[in-house]
Amino acid sequence: MDSSYIIRGGRPLEGEIPAGGNKNAALPCIAAALLTNEPVELSRVPEIEDVQVMLQLAQEAGACITRLAGGRYRIQRNAIVTRVPGELADRIRASILLAAPMLAVGGSLTLPPPGGDVIGYRRLDTHFLVFSSFGGEASIQENGDISVEMVREPSGEVFLDEASVTATENAVMLASAIPGRTVITNAASEPHVQDLCRMLVLMGAHIEGIGSNLLTVEGSRNLRGCSVTLGPDYMEIGSYIGLIASVGGRICITGVEHHHLRMISLEFGKLGISWEKHEESLVCTCTDKRSVVPDIGGIIPKIDDAPWPGFPSDLMSIMAVTATQTAGTVLIHEKMFESRLFFVDTLIRMGASIIVCDPHRAVITGPSRLKGQDVASPDVRAGMALVIAALSARGESRIQNVYQIERGYEGLCRKLSSIGADIKRIP
Repeated sequence: MDSSYIIRGGRPLEGEIPAGGNKNAALPCIAAALLTNEPVELSRVPEIEDVQVMLQLAQEAGACITRLAGGRYRIQRNAIVTRVPGELADRIRASILLAAPMLAVGGSLTLPPPGGDVIGYRRLDTHFLVFSSFGGEASIQENGDISVEMVREPSGEVFLDEASVTATENAVMLASAIPGRTVITNAASEPHVQDLCRMLVLMGAHIEGIGSNLLTVEGSRNLRGCSVTLGPDYMEIGSYIGLIASVGGRICITGVEHHHLRMISLEFGKLGISWEKHEESLVCTCTDKRSVVPDIGGIIPKIDDAPWPGFPSDLMSIMAVTATQTAGTVLIHEKMFESRLFFVDTLIRMGASIIVCDPHRAVITGPSRLKGQDVASPDVRAGMALVIAALSARGESRIQNVYQIERGYEGLCRKLSSIGADIKRIP
């Protein structure tokens, strides 16, 4: 039987929640640990399903994994294989990140197509561009497996046709493990990409331009072990800000990095939401009625996503549900994935006033008085948005398929219960 959350909403929340480690940094850093035969220690690793699957994949690829106390893991590569089990690869998108160590160390690979959330078409073309730039010849076999073999010398230049996070991570890992200079143009620059780059520098690569869209990498065949502490998960932080803004109350989130939240702060500001900044924490208080802040000239504001440093797509679901509890009208424009907003049908069923214009745009007018419903989580972020909706609603809600939510949120029931939420996990 699938696990569910039983939630009774309608009560304000108050307390303190620590920000967990960035899962989107943990996944490529686990893969990068396979680039060396020396031990790598990762700290602040979130104990979530996606990370556990990635650790299993690393183990299947030839690593010895040792779990230490307090979210710490030691990873040491003993060998490298060029194929991993399809059933594991199918469970997360990040399985494609094993391509870099397999190619750098083993010279070839056969990988099942990556899995993960169904939020729209997620192309692999940019990864194929990366493989080709490093001298790889890639093809897709009849069963769908990806096959790559290194047959030429690297070009020294990688131009990405889009600022893909995982393609950038594969490119910077390959560039770090292959001797010589590589220039990566139109690179993604999200905080988790920066975490990976800083880890590779500790391992012995020289990388210029970290945090920008132009990376210059001097690689080495002899990368060494290192110890790395992952940065905070700004997606989790943004989710908890949306939670307290929707439900009401006061929350202190500890262990934050404020420079990760600059665009998030601007977009939440369009919904009248702000917070106090402290040295390594923030305090968000939402007790009064909030209103949408119109653009200059009284125009309805638009919240849209873009590659970093734009507003992250992963928080668009959170913004949609937060808008249902804000007085006024806002346009939500999800530009990056055509299936991200499909879950708003569930919000409408709960009582939200939403006009779905097309797969990418929805006009939301609030505040709406939501009512509890039996719903199912379609993906990580939409699932968290439904948790927020349920905690904002009158009556009882049951959220099924919570496996999807727990792929991205560590100890969610425990954390929410600690600030007064009425939430239970069954079985």
